[in-house]
This record gives sequence, structure tokens and C-alpha cells, in this order.
Amino acid sequence: MPRQMHLGLFILGTGSHIAGWRYPGAVKSFQDFSAVADIARTAERGKFDLIFMGDNLNADPAAHPSYTLRLEPLTMLAAVATATKHIGLGATVSTTYSDPFSVARVFASLDHISGGRAAWNAVTTANPAAAANFGTVHPDHARRYEMAGEFIDVVTGLWDCWEDDAVVADVESGVYIDPAKVHSLDHEGAFFKVKGPVNIGRAPQGRPIILQAGGSEPGQQLAARTADVVFSVVQEIGEARKGYASLKDRLAGFGRAPEDVTVLPGVMPVVGRTDEEAFETLAVLQGFIDSSNGLALLSDRLGIDMSGYDLDGPIPDIPLPDTYHSFASVMLSKARRENMKLRDLYNLTAAARGHWVLCGSPTTIADTLEEWFTTGAADGFNVMPPFFHKGFEDFVDLVVPELQRRGLFRTEYGGKTLRDNLGLARPA
Repeated sequence: MPRQMHLGLFILGTGSHIAGWRYPGAVKSFQDFSAVADIARTAERGKFDLIFMGDNLNADPAAHPSYTLRLEPLTMLAAVATATKHIGLGATVSTTYSDPFSVARVFASLDHISGGRAAWNAVTTANPAAAANFGTVHPDHARRYEMAGEFIDVVTGLWDCWEDDAVVADVESGVYIDPAKVHSLDHEGAFFKVKGPVNIGRAPQGRPIILQAGGSEPGQQLAARTADVVFSVVQEIGEARKGYASLKDRLAGFGRAPEDVTVLPGVMPVVGRTDEEAFETLAVLQGFIDSSNGLALLSDRLGIDMSGYDLDGPIPDIPLPDTYHSFASVMLSKARRENMKLRDLYNLTAAARGHWVLCGSPTTIADTLEEWFTTGAADGFNVMPPFFHKGFEDFVDLVVPELQRRGLFRTEYGGKTLRDNLGLARPA
């Protein structure tokens, strides 16, 4: 078959726009499971590959509402698994503030519950405020990635402790588990010591899908070695092509092929039946931004308190933070390239938390996505609606049919598992 896009849905219940919940009729809570289930069913109706839920390990009332008030991802997705049949279920769990044995166990469990649809977004946790909730000190950027590499190796090793046919359940012989097909891990490294095996059999996918989003040099190296899907932060097609090529070129060094990793840039689509209607919707959303939540998000992304700077002045010369490194790099690069004022950067950040905003009619949006997909900038997209439900339903009902008409996106699911639908081989 010809190459087709993959689509993920990034769920923030109140929308990716910081004030999306204020749009008339928008979902106003990320603690309402019925709303989450409706979102998941809409994504499945749109034939999306997966829904993906980020996570946050600290609460700040000034931050994005869905950062502060949310259901715990794995608990939520286990429930979503019973409300859906095909769509992949991705959840974020930190490699800095978790332990490998528990992570291996819960994602194997989700894979069994969902029939092979689980995905783990392995993140290092950028926000240093999380450390206070775990009684520790936040590691620096380099150390977080060293920990993450070993953490992922331990988790995948635990998943591999069970052979596919280890569970015999032979009534006549009385043998339930063949001990010769269950192995210890006996890992002892710089950060973790884990004997194994994990106490759940091999997952339906062999290994649940591993997602990552790091854009720094260590992040790209880790992704090239371990990730199945990479969510990238980009603002324009030229930088997207460079990042895409950089990641794909690294794969051979780890014995992997370009098709082994799916790259999905984040995009916040604001859809209207015409370009004018779409820009009117965006203008309404931008009108809801106030200085407190907008500045809090900008300060969080840049790693420095921005409240003392003149919004109508130039962007100050600030170093890249040790926290949201890739977000800050992409945003500051765009701001300097386009000679933005600080207020422009403030509005950009508030609109989609530093991600790419694409505004227009179904044809305009499909044209742009097609260009990115066919010219080496993406394998698909991580869709980040500004609000739910209409902000997402418009994409499913208007943009997806246009992509399907062009032969760029599936009309039916092709496999039973997330790994099947992504076109990725099952690990031996």
C-alpha cells in the first residue's frame, strides 16, 4: 500500500489552548470520565492510531487547568480500554519519579486489558517542582537522560522475561507455567537494581509501544535507540525537515531502519468551514487569555520568571533552560527568526503551549499536512485540539475525510493491535 499518515490525539480535557475551556460549549473538566470516553470514541470514529495523555506531577493553580486537575493516566486509560475497540492508549509515566518494575507491570497490564493497544510515553519530567512531591532534588538534564536510558532498558528487559508460550495451562499434566520459559533479568546498573521477572505474562504486542518527545541532543539519541513513536515540537516546515532527517539518520547506528520510528509533530488545528471562520474562532480563543495564566505558562516554558519584562518590548537574551529545553529552543528560534516582540511570543505560547498552530478550512489544513507528510517533515501528526468536543469533532468530521479522499489516511483499521496499525514489527 502507499504510505499513509498516522494520527495521534493529545488529550488535555480542557483543550490545548490555555483558555479553550472558556469557548462556548467547551468541556470544562478533565476529571469528567464521561467526557474523556466521548473524546476517545470520537478519535476511534476518526480512525486515529492512538490517544495520548500527558501527565504532570505537581499542581499549580496558575498553570493550564488540565495540568493541575486530571485523572491519573493509567487508571483513566484502563477505563477507556473498555469503551473502545481499536484505538491505541498512550500514557505518560516519568523515568525520574517512578520505578521500572512498576512501570513494566502496569503497561503490560494495560496491554492485556486492551488487547494490545498500550503505549508508554517515557518522559524525564522537565518541571523541577515535581521533586518536592517525592522528597528529593530534581536531577539536571544530563542525569535525567542517563537515568531514562537505563530505566527503559530495564522495563523492556522485564517485558522480555516471559517467552510468548510460557503459559501452558495444561490440565492433564498440571503444568500452568513452563519455568524454562520465564527468565530472571538480574539487572544491576548505575541507577537501578532489579531481579525480575515481572509478575505478568508477555504482552499481546510483545512489548507495548514506547513513545518519546525529547528534542535535545540526548533526547534524540535516546529516541533513536529506544522509541517507536516520537512526538516533536516544531513551528515551521524547514526546522521540521531538519529534525526529522536528524532522527532518522541516527537510527542506523542502533541497527534500526527509518520506518522503525514514527515521527509525529504536534499541531493545534483550528478548523473552520472557511479560512475566515477558522481565524474568527482563533481570535475568540485569544481574547480569553489573561496576563496571569499567559505569563505563568510563558515563564514555565522558558524556565525564568517573565513577569518583570515589558510585553511590548524585545525578547530578552535568556539562556536555554535545563527544564523544557526543546520547547524553549523552538520558540526562541521562531521569535528571533520573525523578529517578534515578547507579546507575540506570549500569545504563541498561550495558544498551544509552544506547539505549532494551524488555522484554516479543511482544504487549507489538509494541504499543509500533506506538504509536511510528503516532503520529509513528518510521518503523521499529534493532533492537539484547542478545546473539546467541537474543536476536535471539526477535525474528525471535516479534515479527516479530506485526507482520506486524497488517499493519505486510512478509512478502516488494518490490524488488531496498536503495533499493527503503526506498521511496526512485533519484537521477538
